[in-house]
Amino acid sequence: MQKPREYFAGRYDVVVIGAGHSGCEAALAPARMGMKTLMLTMSLDSVALMPCNPSIGGTGKGHLVREIDALGGQMGLAIDKAMIQSRMLNTSKGPAVHSLRAQADKKKYQTIMKQILEDEENLDLVQGEAVDILTENGKITGVLTKTGARYDTKSVIIATGTYLKGRIYIGEFNYEGGPSGLFPSNDLSQSLKRLGIKLKRFKTGTPARVHKDSIDYSKTEVQPGDEEIVPFSFLNDKINIDQVPCYLTYTTEETHEIIKSNLDRSPMYAGEMESVGPRYCPSIEDKIVRFADKNRHQIFIEPEGLDTKEMYVQGMSTTLPEEVQIKMYRSIPGLENVKIMRSAYAIEYDCIDPTQLKRSLEIKNVENLFFAGQVNGTSGYEEAAAQGIIAGINAVLKLRGEESFILDRSEAYIGVLIDDLVTKGTNEPYRMMTSRAEYRLILRQDNADLRLTEKSYKIGLASKERYEKVKYKKEQIEKELKRLKNIVVTPKKEVREFLESLNSSPIKAPTSLFNLIKRPELSYDSLKDLDKDRPDLPREIRMQVEIQIKYDGYIKKQLKQIEQFKKMENKKLPKDIDYDAIKGLRLEARQKLNDIKPDSVGQASRISGVSPADINVLLVYLEQQKRLKNRSDNND
Repeated sequence: MQKPREYFAGRYDVVVIGAGHSGCEAALAPARMGMKTLMLTMSLDSVALMPCNPSIGGTGKGHLVREIDALGGQMGLAIDKAMIQSRMLNTSKGPAVHSLRAQADKKKYQTIMKQILEDEENLDLVQGEAVDILTENGKITGVLTKTGARYDTKSVIIATGTYLKGRIYIGEFNYEGGPSGLFPSNDLSQSLKRLGIKLKRFKTGTPARVHKDSIDYSKTEVQPGDEEIVPFSFLNDKINIDQVPCYLTYTTEETHEIIKSNLDRSPMYAGEMESVGPRYCPSIEDKIVRFADKNRHQIFIEPEGLDTKEMYVQGMSTTLPEEVQIKMYRSIPGLENVKIMRSAYAIEYDCIDPTQLKRSLEIKNVENLFFAGQVNGTSGYEEAAAQGIIAGINAVLKLRGEESFILDRSEAYIGVLIDDLVTKGTNEPYRMMTSRAEYRLILRQDNADLRLTEKSYKIGLASKERYEKVKYKKEQIEKELKRLKNIVVTPKKEVREFLESLNSSPIKAPTSLFNLIKRPELSYDSLKDLDKDRPDLPREIRMQVEIQIKYDGYIKKQLKQIEQFKKMENKKLPKDIDYDAIKGLRLEARQKLNDIKPDSVGQASRISGVSPADINVLLVYLEQQKRLKNRSDNND
């Protein structure tokens, strides 16, 4: 094949390769921070594509979306416009694990996001396949495309998702391909290898799409949305839409028998695929094998949009052949006559070992080269977008010569996600869950704006409008908390009777409304008849007030734990430290510490293979170095 002639196509501050959920946030952040930005995508029709589930959010993931929004990102605003159903998950549990999830009209979501990108003043959106990352003396100089276009740039963000050397598997049949029938990116992997970047193979899968009119809904359970819709974006106060239902059904013993008798035709079980798939989103084959004691599994049937008859069959991801898929799907109640419009498939792809990254998401061995999204070994749109906005911010700050924007584990779920990736690495596609966050009572999805917007405003991303809104919200919360502490009710007859009507024990001494709200059976709203001067506050402020009162003791306890955490995070480790020269460190610890090059003792303590004894050795070493420096300074 003839090689195209190279030509100069333009000069940019930042070039983003990929236009999925990570790429969108990675391109918008630098453009909004004043940098001339280029987004390269293999297809303009794949911008913000949802190749798997048609939804945004979910347990743990909803936290990420609200943090992206609090930082000034776009995902929350886009899903608020494109949602067709919304539910707050885990409401029977405490607020720390409440997570928002919305079904999307996937085409509408794409259209909204593409329009935002096209309208962005400092951003050019171009269709072209990046094949080579150009460097000089270990520093980024440009990007070359398949057609010979050379874009000179100071910084590159790679957000290629599952496209790198993508291979599609359906039963015994496999071929080179990207998600949803798109082309794979086959040349960029070689360029990354030439730069000394270690790659690995992961896989993920997606279920079939079936025709809406071929489903018997009378055999399913209707799953409606919430009566009151909570927006993802803190800029939106209310959403009013006619929600579309989802449907619940279950696999049967017949389904399981069909799968078991055809396992030898699954490339995963036939040994044709050796890559690792997501543990927390397994194929139906995996579920049947791993949970052999279960005689049925939940299947959710979800609409892909308002203007399509494609329905997504959540829980039925598979790599079995098409003819087996038909039998398998038709063994499920409600799907007896189902028509498959798109077959289920698995995709295998190249990704990097994320321990090669700094916490800014810059690769350690090439200056100004950043990675974000599934190419870093994660799964999910939300995890990808979270990395995208951080990579975009840090690409700008590096060019400005400013300190990196790092969110630690005590500040955000985004901090947990990135710290896990770069410190511990991952042997399977990483999925965010609330259980991964040690400080989840502080890192709730409802307070992401209070935690993060000011930080983003200071670096020039979050808008003034967003910042002023958060500032006002904080003032209102503090003012109301103070007011409730100062309003005291006495144990008179009408108060006793009122409390008894709410199944709450009477008070024996004057008590503040603040302390009454602490009672499990009482709420901020239930006490309004005792509170004659109560201001008319928005729902989100009332909710914040109630949470802060009810969990006051737990929050104070967690804040103390964060103080201890910060002490270890603040014990910085020099970048040029030679761990081989530190006596007392075990061999495995030396190797891991030299590979990861942690920023702090805190980060070092989370590296697999570094023991508490090794941390003590490091602390002693730092103290010795401090004393030597003090002596040297005194002698001078």
